[in-house]
Amino acid sequence: MRERQRLDDAMRAYTALERELADNAELVEMGEAEGDEEVVAEAKAALEKLLKEVEKRELEALLSGEADGNDTYVEIHAGAGGTESQDWAEMLLRMYTRWAEAHGYKAELIGVSPGEEAGVKSATLLVKGPNAYGWLKTESGVHRLVRISPFDSQSRRHTSFASVWVYPVIDDAIEIEINESDCRIDTYRASGAGGQHVNTTDSAVRITHIPTGIVVQCQNERSQHKNRATAWKMLRARLYERELERREAEAEAEAAQKTEIGWGHQIRSYVLQPYQLVKDLRTGVESTNPQAVLDGDLDAFIEAALTQRVHEKADAAAGAEAEATAAAEGKS
Repeated sequence: MRERQRLDDAMRAYTALERELADNAELVEMGEAEGDEEVVAEAKAALEKLLKEVEKRELEALLSGEADGNDTYVEIHAGAGGTESQDWAEMLLRMYTRWAEAHGYKAELIGVSPGEEAGVKSATLLVKGPNAYGWLKTESGVHRLVRISPFDSQSRRHTSFASVWVYPVIDDAIEIEINESDCRIDTYRASGAGGQHVNTTDSAVRITHIPTGIVVQCQNERSQHKNRATAWKMLRARLYERELERREAEAEAEAAQKTEIGWGHQIRSYVLQPYQLVKDLRTGVESTNPQAVLDGDLDAFIEAALTQRVHEKADAAAGAEAEATAAAEGKS
């Protein structure tokens, strides 16, 4: 039923675009025939707006991966550098929260480990909405910030790193078998604000999947039972995402991005001083308004990365087909 609803929505959107295109094209013809420049200008403005909507729908059509339509977890981890990197991690958390809210998604903070002085050591954000994983999946990687440090009494320029890891929330219908004997479950007191109960009871839960080394934790609920259930769900999602990586033969690339939160592994640089520039190192897309980007204006970067990924897969598929054809011709 969910798949049917998705297809119905897509068809209705396509029909609406087609109808609006025909209506505005007719208005342009009528306006030109009658010499009414105001009508022509309004219709052309509507067509330009329609073009942007068509481009967005075209990108959505690229979200055809197995889990692209799912909700998603966004994990953020501060790199080396103490308070500087922890503050940067919190800025990224705010950026993705703002992006989600601007697109009508619900952003829910699942867990956070606060920094000693400022920022966060790590945080997990749950983004709920259609194609949430599909849109955000290319954000996985290391993000680099260059700025005059607000924590440096000498106002020196600092470079900070934080990693982002995006993985899908799996559908309840998908069965992921987990042997509980392969897992270690730890309970501990939640950190940060939350009242007397949170700080004096072992309500937070951490699950370590020993065979893979995957660790998940949840502390947002007062109830240990609820935190445990959420942590198991997160673990299943992580294991599912791991399998998706294996199927798509991208495990090596993902591992290379996650081995070190530092130089040589970043996907995007955010420079606030001495000049202002955000540049994606994979696609070359740039913005000279880093404040807007940090406020959630990520669409240009996301769209370019998605388009690049689809083209790379298409080129790889075409290359594999050509090799297979050549091999078959060689045998014949």
